[in-house]
Amino acid sequence: MSNPPLVLGIESSCDDTSVALFGQSGLIGQLVSSQTTIHEQYGGVVPELATREHLQNLAPLVAELMKRTGITRDQIELIAATRGPGLPNALRTGFYFGQGMAVQLGIPFLGVHHHEAHLFSPFLNECTNQWELTESCFPLIGLIVSGGHTMLVIVRGLGDYEVIGRTIDDAAGECFDKVAKLIGFPYPGGPHIDQLAKYGNPKAFKFPRPMLHDKNFDFSFSGLKTSVRYFLRDNPQVSESDKNRKDLCASIQAAIVEVLTAKTIKASLKFNCKTIAASGGVIANSGLRSSLEEHTKRHMIHFRPSPFKFCTDNAAMVASIASVKFGQLKNQSSQLDADILPSWPLGEILE
Repeated sequence: MSNPPLVLGIESSCDDTSVALFGQSGLIGQLVSSQTTIHEQYGGVVPELATREHLQNLAPLVAELMKRTGITRDQIELIAATRGPGLPNALRTGFYFGQGMAVQLGIPFLGVHHHEAHLFSPFLNECTNQWELTESCFPLIGLIVSGGHTMLVIVRGLGDYEVIGRTIDDAAGECFDKVAKLIGFPYPGGPHIDQLAKYGNPKAFKFPRPMLHDKNFDFSFSGLKTSVRYFLRDNPQVSESDKNRKDLCASIQAAIVEVLTAKTIKASLKFNCKTIAASGGVIANSGLRSSLEEHTKRHMIHFRPSPFKFCTDNAAMVASIASVKFGQLKNQSSQLDADILPSWPLGEILE
């Protein structure tokens, strides 16, 4: 195909079911079915419930997307679904659904790496829905921050990735949610902390900045979580005052944000990368976004965060990267006989 194919993208790696259509004109449409209210009562994602919801929602979402966009099944030229990493049964639901539909339509199928899709989501323009990645962007530093992952990646080109830093225990988003639960917020707690932190004093309470001054680019947030737990145990009155709760949220957020910002900037300077592309659900955090904007401007680094609607897991990022890869990479063979890869390392993407 000389032009980018019309792609149906499917995302089901965790608790959001999403489908999207991406073609030569860019993103045509996307639908997301969130399961937040279902998992909220359990304080986190329950894999069995997530899988059940994917099974129930996928076919209706695809039908509704086609109805809204006016795209017919015979116009679709490629189907892409998240292959990994993710929850095994959740991945299987979307991956096998996509393969089955591709067989039925007689078109190719492509499995997409979840982190690779996140890496390039900042280059989807939310206003024009166009792909804005050019060769001049490389090399760049990719920061992926979510509930399950925190990593720094040198991106030298499409398919050329070197992971230089990752979390050795709790991811930043996981830390946000766990400390929020300690304070008394419902799942997911990260947005609640962000909201109150806007009105608090980030220097009111002192919390550790794990691995901030280490020479490597790895992250660790379990110690911060433990520190908050002991602090609340010894100072229970703090969570009973509105002012103190705001100061507490601001102080916790400041600790996480400082570590993420400092290591990302350090990586960009060390490897002479003039662009930082930040993605994942935690990039929607206003404190982190503001800090990265401030520090990249100071060092004359181009900051490219994911648009808010593409921060969390979504099929638009799956469809768009599949469209580009299928058109540019030499290996355009279909993956109709492939299986999921729940623990797929980013550096081992199969081309």
